Amino acid sequence: MSAVREGLPEGRYGRSADERADRKLKIIGSVLGVGLLGVVGWIGWDYVAGQSVSAEVIKFQVISDTEVKVHLEVRKEASVTGVCSLSSQDKEHAEVGRADFTFAQSRSRVDELVTLKTTGRAAMIELVGCRPATSAH
Repeated sequence: MSAVREGLPEGRYGRSADERADRKLKIIGSVLGVGLLGVVGWIGWDYVAGQSVSAEVIKFQVISDTEVKVHLEVRKEASVTGVCSLSSQDKEHAEVGRADFTFAQSRSRVDELVTLKTTGRAAMIELVGCRPATSAH
């Protein structure tokens, strides 16, 4: 015959030290989790809200050793003049061209083909960033 061992009667001896520690850890973990979510949300919102001018390189075509045509799609507020910086690199990742392009159109979405002059044959194009013209250096 096997003996079945029962646990301690509930409520008779109070909570064990392990149960108290588990509860404290759960509370601390919940508070830290909520705090982390709040910080991530705040950083994300600040990043998205702070982007008054943004762009995307749709495609580019190397025309010659000294020229690249870049199709940009710029998104901005219609009343804002935007400035986007492009950089081009050769096969060895050395920079062979860099320029700022200004978009003053009174539309919120601008598709434009720009020409980037280079000092060598470009292999890739990088959109360095965009900003409102008032904060241009």
